[in-house]
Amino acid sequence: MAFHGQTILPAVRRMKDLERLLPLPYEYLVLLDTHIGQVKPVVDLMRANGKKALLHVDLIEGLKNDEYAAEFLCQFVKPAGLISTRASVVERTKKNGLLAIQRLFLLDTNALTKGYKLLERTAPDFIEVLPGVLPHMIAEVRETTGIPIFAGGLIRSAADVERAIEAGAEAVTTSNAALWREFAGRKT
Repeated sequence: MAFHGQTILPAVRRMKDLERLLPLPYEYLVLLDTHIGQVKPVVDLMRANGKKALLHVDLIEGLKNDEYAAEFLCQFVKPAGLISTRASVVERTKKNGLLAIQRLFLLDTNALTKGYKLLERTAPDFIEVLPGVLPHMIAEVRETTGIPIFAGGLIRSAADVERAIEAGAEAVTTSNAALWREFAGRKT
């Protein structure tokens, strides 16, 4: 089951990438690597082009990734959702009624155990599992938490995308423009 019909959630790092992406038929886009002065104009540009922004709070330069930043983004910038590793950001995003996406890095067993405890507390709408090239871990996290999964990180091919989806991911986040184009026409 894809996220709003999207197998791919394109992740934008540069304005040139966004310009190339706007004509493609994606409704939701992830905004990475920006700074506080750009975030509202970029989200407004996305909105003007019929796109919904998912902002990665931890990667906005000049903005601390805490609950106050989340409140500011939710109230002033008004994206579709926020992505963060921080529990306070996820919790504040949920309180504001936006999509709350908790990033979970699968570094080792200890990180996974701590991650499960954090996810119990934050109860995000989605979990972004990184790296996204571990199908058995995508399946385990989905089964253990019952929370829908996005897979991201180290996704390099259509086969990587398909394995992640087959393992239970709702969608795959990627900054790989070739994959954006390849999956743009696919309906799910």
